[in-house]
Amino acid sequence: MEQMKRTHTCGALRAADAGRTVTLNGWIHRLRDHGGVHFINLRDRYGVTQVVIDDDAPRELRELAPTLRMEYCLALEGVVRERPEGMRNEAMPTGGIEVAARHVEILSTSEPLPFMIDERSDARDDVRLRYRYLDLRTFAMQRKIALRNTVMQAVREHLTTLDFIEIETPTMIKSTPEGARDFLVPSRLHPGQFYAMPQSPQLYKQILMVSGFDRYFQIAHCFRDEDARGDRQLEHTQIDLEMSFVGREDVFAVVEGMMTHVFRRGLGVELETPFPRLSHEEAMNRFGSDKPDLRYSLEIQDFSPFVEGSGFAVFEGALAAGGAVKVLVVPDRADFSRKQISELEEVARTYGAKGLAWTKVSGGTGSTPETSPLLEGGIGKFFTDRAIEITRALGAKPGDLLLFMADQWKTATTALGAVRSRIGRDLELAQPGTFRFAWIVDFPLFEYNQEEKRWEAAHHMFTMPREEYLETLESDPASVKGDLYDLVCNGFELASGSIRIHDPALQKRIFSIVGFDEDEAQRRFGFLLEAFRYGAPPHGGIAPGLDRLVMIMAGEDSIREVIAFPKTANGLNPMDGSPGPVDEQQLADLGLQLAPRKPE
Repeated sequence: MEQMKRTHTCGALRAADAGRTVTLNGWIHRLRDHGGVHFINLRDRYGVTQVVIDDDAPRELRELAPTLRMEYCLALEGVVRERPEGMRNEAMPTGGIEVAARHVEILSTSEPLPFMIDERSDARDDVRLRYRYLDLRTFAMQRKIALRNTVMQAVREHLTTLDFIEIETPTMIKSTPEGARDFLVPSRLHPGQFYAMPQSPQLYKQILMVSGFDRYFQIAHCFRDEDARGDRQLEHTQIDLEMSFVGREDVFAVVEGMMTHVFRRGLGVELETPFPRLSHEEAMNRFGSDKPDLRYSLEIQDFSPFVEGSGFAVFEGALAAGGAVKVLVVPDRADFSRKQISELEEVARTYGAKGLAWTKVSGGTGSTPETSPLLEGGIGKFFTDRAIEITRALGAKPGDLLLFMADQWKTATTALGAVRSRIGRDLELAQPGTFRFAWIVDFPLFEYNQEEKRWEAAHHMFTMPREEYLETLESDPASVKGDLYDLVCNGFELASGSIRIHDPALQKRIFSIVGFDEDEAQRRFGFLLEAFRYGAPPHGGIAPGLDRLVMIMAGEDSIREVIAFPKTANGLNPMDGSPGPVDEQQLADLGLQLAPRKPE
């Protein structure tokens, strides 16, 4: 191999290199035999170069050519020459040249492939994950992994210029449950004791603030034993930030600057800043989601003013029970069939709705359809007398479809928001290659657990309440807003953060509201609470998800597409076979014994 090290990559050669003797290393991407003249497309991660073995090649090379196969790994030497006029491939950066081979060395052979190595593999996901090393050879995967690398470099570049210090926190810690189940690691040296894999560096980064490192970050690996989905894995990576002596606008400014730099470096895209701010309540009322996709409007509206006196018992009953009636105007979709509407109703039902009401706007009998619209089909008959008033208030016109949801406020908004998202996907309302960010602020600090009859922290117990609610924490937990904020983009929650509590007395009040006595708080979080006794500064932070960020930038809808070695939805790695059994001696060393498996 010493004599056949590459002088150029497979994406480097151009017409200006004609006449040069070069050495290339790579894989056989394609083979073609044109009457004894063999064409090889040689590939590495930089590109593809056409190699020719023709009548001028040495005899031994002409004899070797028919034995070559796809994905053989080669080293070859040859002379660069321009392709004849009319045979150039303008679609390839190297399409103006070819290499006339003079010597080829087979570095390794390949068995028949389970799928073609192409621009993007069309194999099933389970096959792609089983042969991930082959899937990673595709240009699509290599671009996405390279984009991930660029994003990480850009993050480090930007934060370093702002005096952030990158500090690693432990990956084996004390178990401090944060909502999901911990992954536990048994200790051999301390039998019966366990470490936990961190769900986030939350407590450690707060301790770093107490330690005087006023601007910390790390690209942190986090672990949560929870069900996977398209934008979530058992292990994930986040860009973890924490700052001292700041308010939320300071955090926003840092993150907006970082995102601007990342998108400029990674995609050549300029983001519009500052990002819009929406309260949690406003986001839910307008879009039915606290992570709305703002690439299209399609806003939810309040239909409650038109319910009284309609005689429609479902709507009147929802309002009488303290609920809400919401409506979504879908422009130019009065042609939706009953089947399509039924499919949307099933979407709503998965979010707890009892049904989905509808009607369509048609032209009337007046001088123009626009001045005298009618509501036809579905529940339209209950609102015939107010059709003009309703359509004007909603901005609806003939040809539009109206979809209604009546229920408790949270169910009505969430279910209609899911319908909105489904329509957005089905009708392809979001323009590809666009990115719409927003900050969602002023989340509820507490939520009530109906099963356990107690209040819980909606985010985590170290979140600062908004100052105006400090007097009513105990008397009215339901109305308390936290200094919480999420960054959303294109319908995904991209980051979550908050200003933290640094006052031990206030922290005790929060613990009391969520039912933590002092002994329990000390057992779980004692080392952090102790640190707060020694001059903790005001501080806050946020943690953008690296996987989701790269997924959005790459135009994908699953983080598996931007992780080199991801797991399946049920936590398996088909390539290495994990998780797998361990032998009895390993268990004995840890003082563990497996319980008998329950029969299925």
